Amino acid sequence: MPRTTKVTPRERVEYRIARALSLLPDRAQVRLSGKPAVRHGGQTLNPEIQLTLALLERRGDPTVETLPPATGRALTRRQAQVFAGRAVDVGAVRELTVPGPAGPLPARHYAPAELGAEGPQPLLVFLAGGGFVIGDLETHDVACRILCRHAGVHVLAVEYRKAPEEPFPAAVDDAVAALRWALEHAAGLGADPGRVAVGGDSAGGNLAAVACQQLAIDGGPQAAAQLLIYPTVEAGRTSGSIADYGDGYFLTGEQMNWFARQYLGDDYDADDPRISPLRLADLSGLPPAVVVTAGFDPLRDEGEDYARALRRAGVPVVMRRFDGLIHGFINMTTLGRASHDALVEMAGSLRAVLSTLDTGRTAEAVARESADAA
Repeated sequence: MPRTTKVTPRERVEYRIARALSLLPDRAQVRLSGKPAVRHGGQTLNPEIQLTLALLERRGDPTVETLPPATGRALTRRQAQVFAGRAVDVGAVRELTVPGPAGPLPARHYAPAELGAEGPQPLLVFLAGGGFVIGDLETHDVACRILCRHAGVHVLAVEYRKAPEEPFPAAVDDAVAALRWALEHAAGLGADPGRVAVGGDSAGGNLAAVACQQLAIDGGPQAAAQLLIYPTVEAGRTSGSIADYGDGYFLTGEQMNWFARQYLGDDYDADDPRISPLRLADLSGLPPAVVVTAGFDPLRDEGEDYARALRRAGVPVVMRRFDGLIHGFINMTTLGRASHDALVEMAGSLRAVLSTLDTGRTAEAVARESADAA
């Protein structure tokens, strides 16, 4: 069942004020932020984002790394609910579970409205971000609805086990199991079994990339494409965009270190590609990728390095940087047009990639490939 709480009248008013402010001219938004326009590295922070950061600072919510993990999850879920806005219409939504290596994984299936569609639509397995600690079906409901509607895909959002209660490699094992299940059962969801993609944001982007790599190593059915939204793909980085944007732009270096400790502990092998997919020796043969980054994101450089590494390995890649945005922008789509339009654009990119793929792979073919791999 959805884990929701009642939004208070004050929180509803706060949301309406934030929405109203996002409609003001750029210059007025910058002025209301209380700071001059932010420029760095040839980029200008989007005025909507600059004002959103100021409002979040004034709101004064505790930051996740200062809270017990369970409390941080509840806070993040509540913030998502407060700022969810009006639900984005899709064809249908239902709750289900997906078999995992340690038990059933909660999942949510978003079916597109297929009026005028010819044949079944693709499926996107979506893994939510949140540092492997927070983030779930509720925090990413709006983003999944937008992807479903504008990419014209079924979306299967799957929850994986979270750290620190279930540290690495539990999330990896769950992500791989979820993708394998989706490849085998896409037709039962009404989707095209020949076009099953996997994607996620931040930690979810890491898990999507790792799942594709593990399926390539193990053999058998593989995802048709991967959507990697500001993914974390190399543990232990301290320079570049991490140094430039690790303070004051929503995701901080302190938070990243806290997430890493929860997920990996203090002693881990940063060269393990299940942790740092950028360090896999051979990236050839992986699915086509849409890699999205944000200009003012600490994780920007590693995501773009991964996109370039995939290209060098011969993997088709669409790489898109949204210069004025920050980490987490897909969860800010109701607070202004910039984040919403960026998510709609990447949905269009995924739709275009999937439309070029052969749709002749039947459910029977998937079953044969799975049997052969076993």
